[in-house]
Amino acid sequence: MGNLSEIKRRRTFAIISHPDAGKTTLTEKLLLYGGAIQIAGAVKSNKIKKTATSDWMEIERQRGISVATSVMGFEYRGKKINILDTPGHQDFQEDTFRTLTAADSVIVVIDVAKGVEPQTEKLVKVCRMRNIPIMVFINKLDRPGKDAFELLDELEQKLGLAVTPLSWPIGMGSDFHGVYNMYFNNLTLFNPGSQVVEEGVAFSSLDNPGLEGYIGEKAIELRDDQELINGVYPQFNPDDYLSGKISPVFFGSALNNFGVKELLDVFIKIAPNPIGREAEERFVDPEEDSFSGFVFKIHANMDPNHRDRIAFVRVVSGTFKRNTNYKHIRLNRQLKFPSPTAFMAQKKSVIDEVFPGDIVGLHDTGNFKIGDTLTEGENINFKGMPSFSPELFKYVENADPLKSKQLAKGIDQLMDEGVAQLFTGKHNGRKIIGTVGALQFEVIQYRLEHEYGAKCRYENINLYKTAWFVSDNIEQLNDFRARKALQIAIDKEGREVFLADSKFALEMAQQKYKDIKFYFTSEF
Repeated sequence: MGNLSEIKRRRTFAIISHPDAGKTTLTEKLLLYGGAIQIAGAVKSNKIKKTATSDWMEIERQRGISVATSVMGFEYRGKKINILDTPGHQDFQEDTFRTLTAADSVIVVIDVAKGVEPQTEKLVKVCRMRNIPIMVFINKLDRPGKDAFELLDELEQKLGLAVTPLSWPIGMGSDFHGVYNMYFNNLTLFNPGSQVVEEGVAFSSLDNPGLEGYIGEKAIELRDDQELINGVYPQFNPDDYLSGKISPVFFGSALNNFGVKELLDVFIKIAPNPIGREAEERFVDPEEDSFSGFVFKIHANMDPNHRDRIAFVRVVSGTFKRNTNYKHIRLNRQLKFPSPTAFMAQKKSVIDEVFPGDIVGLHDTGNFKIGDTLTEGENINFKGMPSFSPELFKYVENADPLKSKQLAKGIDQLMDEGVAQLFTGKHNGRKIIGTVGALQFEVIQYRLEHEYGAKCRYENINLYKTAWFVSDNIEQLNDFRARKALQIAIDKEGREVFLADSKFALEMAQQKYKDIKFYFTSEF
């Protein structure tokens, strides 16, 4: 149990939101407090060359969006904070879903003007299914937006969250004065354009007549709001938050560095320590002495000069140590890692030991798949992260015959990241890429050209859905293969996949071949 003090020091969380709610900007400001960066960069800016630390891929800098999960760690007030900044765009939601398996809690960012948006609903639904503790940060208070009470109603109705505000805005937009923090009982005044964070003025009671000296007539409005909050919303209880029953809400403006420090200060006090994970064989507690961890993400070309692949491993229990043999459960092999790395976005540093809650990057030559487990020897398999059946499909063709090797390698490595899937037609050998969003095709094409020096072009294919299929009835299986020969492909793992060109075709196959089981996620 020597890790106990290190476990209690750690906080590992994901930041999720709809695109453009300010999630990556919030991440930048959190890193600023940890001293991990000196200047916070705007996600999109024509005036300065600095771009967001977490958006380090070239295409992210150009488009001003996050297309891959970034992992960042820093120290703050004696705590080790691990942030997982996820893509907000719905075309990359699968990457976000997998990342949530590595997080112990979540901060949801909401745009004050737009309120709860569809992508946020999907992501929060996944969090609630897993009882992940959720905090909400309502952002962009320096702009006009929805009324604070209206936003709280939206959080309850659309996201199904039981909320309790722990800070409260005083005005909004051009009339924004600041925020009253109900957790610390202090008032912080907003100073437009200033990145310097003012310390809050203590007001243990809002009845203090000195309040008018800071916010004038807004003091009456704040007192009325506070009375309504006390009557309508439950009092904050840390245990209810940790069990996912209640979600504290904060207000601020990440771009102006306002309200972020209050959020972080409360977060390190109430957010959960690293929690255990359910394996197929048993529950694994973080306080166990024996190391275990799982791969939740693979990224090719973190450094294009070295063509390196990095497997991101969430440490669940024990201590991961450099140059130590660990068992790769799926391959049943011992592997040793001479240069495990910690991350500050794409900046890496070699580390000697890693504790539960931390994310370690392992150089990979093709040994890892998403969902793989590493242990000190025990045969356990953490409950996995399936690949979902894609919704969009295109044939991929080589646009430069002289670069066929580069194209094959690029497609092979990018598919291992899990953002898209590759199917090869059994009858003609043509390669089909399947994704859950159209933007992924553009990202794959861009990365193939700029990271691998290979060019590809796409051709349309009329497909409704892909389904993995298995059966113990060999006769039925062979009949299906014979009749559907033109619609069967092989996935990257060598498994057969039915390429259904319409909903009707899929339903007919399911009805006719009763003994064949069709699956729409890759775990079966």
